[in-house]
Amino acid sequence: MNAVKSRIDWVDYAKGFCIIFVVMMHSTLGVEKAAGEEGWMHALVAFAQPFRMPDFFMISGLFLARVIDRNWRPYLDKKVVHFAYFYVLWVTIQFATKAPGFAAEMGWSGVVEQYFLAYIEPFGTLWFIYLLPLFFVVTKLTRQAGVPWQVVLAVAAVLQILPIHTGWLIIDESASRFVFFFAGYQFAPVIFRLADWVQDNVLLAVAGLCAWAVFNGTLVYIGWSMLPIISLGLGALGAVAVINISALLAKIHWFSILRYCGQNSIVIYLSFFLPMAASRIVLLKLGVITDIGTISMFVTAAGVVGPLFLLAFINWTGWGRLLFTRPQWAQLKDRSAPASIKMEPAE
Repeated sequence: MNAVKSRIDWVDYAKGFCIIFVVMMHSTLGVEKAAGEEGWMHALVAFAQPFRMPDFFMISGLFLARVIDRNWRPYLDKKVVHFAYFYVLWVTIQFATKAPGFAAEMGWSGVVEQYFLAYIEPFGTLWFIYLLPLFFVVTKLTRQAGVPWQVVLAVAAVLQILPIHTGWLIIDESASRFVFFFAGYQFAPVIFRLADWVQDNVLLAVAGLCAWAVFNGTLVYIGWSMLPIISLGLGALGAVAVINISALLAKIHWFSILRYCGQNSIVIYLSFFLPMAASRIVLLKLGVITDIGTISMFVTAAGVVGPLFLLAFINWTGWGRLLFTRPQWAQLKDRSAPASIKMEPAE
């Protein structure tokens, strides 16, 4: 592994897998809800369900060890304020686009109430970047308090296993996801060594992936994938499987578009709801394509490609940089650092 590289290819591939699976889930379930029937994409969404978000959180914890011992001010800037800026911006954008529909259901006072509630209860598709800062802070606090990592991991695993369903997304999803984030942070050296091993032992890695796919698919098919303990195991195995697949793709340099999606995963995550919703409405109303699975596939593609076109337009024209780049006024200045602060991209 080249230590001087600013990015690690297989990590970007893994992020690409994660964000595409996330867009696929929202797109497919949205189309199926609007159409009142399931399509062939539903099976793929179900297959990915056990590991889709566990992998995203595990990857998010991989590089935390590099910054966790920084002073609180720069740490909060990078790991809390950074994500808070994009959450506030994009929750406002989402509400602006959905406000007329909300107003018809609950009145404008209800819209205002729901908007402010979004700062307590994560809104829509943005819950991932709401939880990440919380996980960054909790992990640093446990480290500073000297809590053994084994204790943190054990408690996080128990929380994932317990049937915690309070109805508050921040509580339920934190209990369900933190163990994977913390595992990514704590076992990062092991994960990187595993990726290196996969690239050096391709045949064994492929055989292992085939066995995992059969195992994961079987448990999903028989309805056991969400059972306590099994869901924890499948989440961990699936996250490792995605890392292995990503390491193999990085070795042979296939599907570079997947790596590019990973490099811009937060850009896609923030804005995919716009092209996804628009394409779903258009395709269902036109009726040219009648197969629900195929419509879901095209809506997924629109949700992934649309944000990339938007990013390319912004880079070309310079307009709208604030959508995906945090400006200086939204940064906590580190008094020990040089005076100049550059705008920081969402990734």
